[in-house]
Amino acid sequence: MGCKSNQFEGQIVAEKLVDAGFERVRDEKEADIYILNSCSVTHKSDNEAMYFLRHAHGLGLKTVLTGCIAQIEKEKLLKESYIDYVYGNEDKFRIAELLKEDEHYAVKDLMEENHFCEAVLKDTSKTRISLKIQDGCDNRCSYCIIPFGRGKSRSASPEFVINEINRYNSIGYKEVVLTGIHIGLYEGGLLPLLQRIEKETKIPRYRLGSLNPHEISKELLDFLQTSDKFCPHFHLSLQSACNDTLKRMNRHYTVEYYLDQIEDINSRFDKPFLGSDIIAGFVGETDEDFGVTAENLKKAKLSQIHVFPYSVRKGTIAERMEGHLPDGVKEERAEIIKKISADKFSAFLNSNLGSIQEVLIEKHKDKNGKYKGITRNYIKLLLDDGEFNALKTVKLEKVCGERVFAV
Repeated sequence: MGCKSNQFEGQIVAEKLVDAGFERVRDEKEADIYILNSCSVTHKSDNEAMYFLRHAHGLGLKTVLTGCIAQIEKEKLLKESYIDYVYGNEDKFRIAELLKEDEHYAVKDLMEENHFCEAVLKDTSKTRISLKIQDGCDNRCSYCIIPFGRGKSRSASPEFVINEINRYNSIGYKEVVLTGIHIGLYEGGLLPLLQRIEKETKIPRYRLGSLNPHEISKELLDFLQTSDKFCPHFHLSLQSACNDTLKRMNRHYTVEYYLDQIEDINSRFDKPFLGSDIIAGFVGETDEDFGVTAENLKKAKLSQIHVFPYSVRKGTIAERMEGHLPDGVKEERAEIIKKISADKFSAFLNSNLGSIQEVLIEKHKDKNGKYKGITRNYIKLLLDDGEFNALKTVKLEKVCGERVFAV
């Protein structure tokens, strides 16, 4: 479940289990053990995790819970009849060993952990691959529980990152996505790392995970603007477009700052994709505050907005704040932002019509005879001709809803 870091780690867990002699099955009815790598970013994700585990338990499987829920809730989870094993985020890479020893609980204190686990993924079945370069977070946003699930910020060594990218390139990958819980906190600075990737690797393309607005400096943009490898795809962790709300969230930037930044990015790159995160209905958000957010988002030159209703996280500062809103209000505001996002995404796709783009073909021909690919600026498209895992120059010809066709 959850973020790209969790997806990456889940793949490694599966590989380690197979290496240790376990067999991975697609049909849960054939399984003996069910492992859930959980996410705890919202209350909904917690509920979904418990539903999956209860379902697996009902099928007679032994259930293993790892990931952020396991890290945060710890041994109290073993009181649940449908959870047999609980392993923390740092211990998930030892699941094969722990299961063989029938160890039911292993959760380290990540606030005391200074080591970054430089886990290696061997999978070669895809065209794009994630590489986790950082873990943990030192920020304390008032709504967020993730620092308690991931610990303090820790980074992979530059040498590990360079070696892994070169290894990926040598086995055929054309693109790497640099992920982490907060890659803007990369030790030694993200810019020096990217400069080394530019010089010391042969990977044709790379993308960046989510960044806070104040982590995107003029120097970083100057470099990315001249990079041969960087895909002009930015995901900005904005969270609100109202200064009063940002203060309550303990976010250390203003709306004016990031609106200027968005303008700057659009002026530097040709049709860049700019995504963002927005929380709707945060504690104390008045109708006026939300109106400010909606109007600012309308005028922001974003490509797409990922919105979710505010979810109370036990143990956060926001949990104790006054002014919690009814679920209906949060959902209604989220729907308004989804409509703004849909309009922006449609405009972004149409603005690319007629443009010549480099596309990475990600999937073989489907039942309709189409190949699927992705452009540098994150447009997923369909085309008639191609070759799996090839880079091809195409012209964007037609947009039908969210489907883009190229020739």
